[in-house]
Amino acid sequence: MRIVSADEAVSSIKSGQQVFMQGAAASPTILLEALVRRAPELEDVKIVHMHAEGPHPHLAPEMVGHFRHKALFIGANARKAINEGRAEFIPVFLSDIPSLFDRGILPLDAALINVSPPDEHGFCSLGTSVDTVITAVRKATVIIAQINKSMPRTLGDSFVHVSKIDFGVEVDMPPYRHSIGEIGAVEKKIGEYVADLVQDEATLQMGIGDIPSAVALNLTHKRDLGVHTEMFTDVLVDLVERGVVTCARKEVDCGKIVTTFMMGTERLYKFVDNNPMVEMRTVDYTNDTALIRRFKRMTAINSAIEIDLTGQVCADSIGPRMYSGVGGQMDFMRGAALAEEGRAIIALPSTAAGGKVSRITVALKEGAGVTTTRSHVRYVVTEFGVADLFGQSFCERAERLIAIAHPDFRDELTSYARKAYGL
Repeated sequence: MRIVSADEAVSSIKSGQQVFMQGAAASPTILLEALVRRAPELEDVKIVHMHAEGPHPHLAPEMVGHFRHKALFIGANARKAINEGRAEFIPVFLSDIPSLFDRGILPLDAALINVSPPDEHGFCSLGTSVDTVITAVRKATVIIAQINKSMPRTLGDSFVHVSKIDFGVEVDMPPYRHSIGEIGAVEKKIGEYVADLVQDEATLQMGIGDIPSAVALNLTHKRDLGVHTEMFTDVLVDLVERGVVTCARKEVDCGKIVTTFMMGTERLYKFVDNNPMVEMRTVDYTNDTALIRRFKRMTAINSAIEIDLTGQVCADSIGPRMYSGVGGQMDFMRGAALAEEGRAIIALPSTAAGGKVSRITVALKEGAGVTTTRSHVRYVVTEFGVADLFGQSFCERAERLIAIAHPDFRDELTSYARKAYGL
């Protein structure tokens, strides 16, 4: 590994090449900014990454022709460019992304990563984001790394030896932080209903936001919960410190919190630093349905933008306008549903747009994608209760979903269901 400046580190990237960038809280911002400074001399450089925190200067309108972003999952900082056609979106399960690199479907000329300083054996840790990075490092021709004093040293499948890194840039930049504000009354009620579905000794998957935070607040009386999740957040640290999450009864990776990336506050990053309880694994491991189903009481908690009366779930777009991505929802929803006593849960507020729009609808918006099919959906939770859709006909599904819709929209939904399904 050669230690150089950021500008020198990215000087080997050429027009027409495809570059992977580590994401989530580990965005290598200093390297990305250096690459964008080279824009006048570059054409059609494709940048591949999942959701990544921080500024995205490569997505500015004036960068068209110089850089082309290919999103594997869409963050807020990429939505505008994608929906305006200045960037591209690849619909894919998170568990399938490593195979895109391995099979050469997305060949990589370079990888921009963000790692801890090397230990006494020469190994750097990928810190807060392992997910698809190990595969990208293995397949990319040139590896360029921020050697970051503030990156926590996480354990598991998170190590890259300095001999694999071509150029290193020494930085001191903490991982991006994400904090949750005050939880609203709707989310609190949803949290209560979801927590009632969580059994003692269950293994949890849940993401970030008000609903997962509200769920966690209502789990403090549970015993020996485990964690096998794609995302690890502050709310799970709370449960560990309260003795609720012990991972002692997990059927696989007993005693270990298994995750593939994390986002949260400084408290989270201090908790995971050199912590042998936390094991980082690649996303094709964490999100492997065949593995997920082995947890007897696997409980997957995911959200949605809208759900129709037959149970079709849209979680990635508002009509044709892309919002996020397929992500790992189906990986975990199917795995939890197949587990012996598993519970696959979709949790969402009953309305959007300040109560003007029902999230439970007669049909998904035109152009909306189906993230979880009607055949896969099991439990649906709003602030008005729980609907168990497994084994139910269209008529029975409609009846149960209308019961947990907002009262302002129940008459309209019922009128449609009578005509369409004989409710």
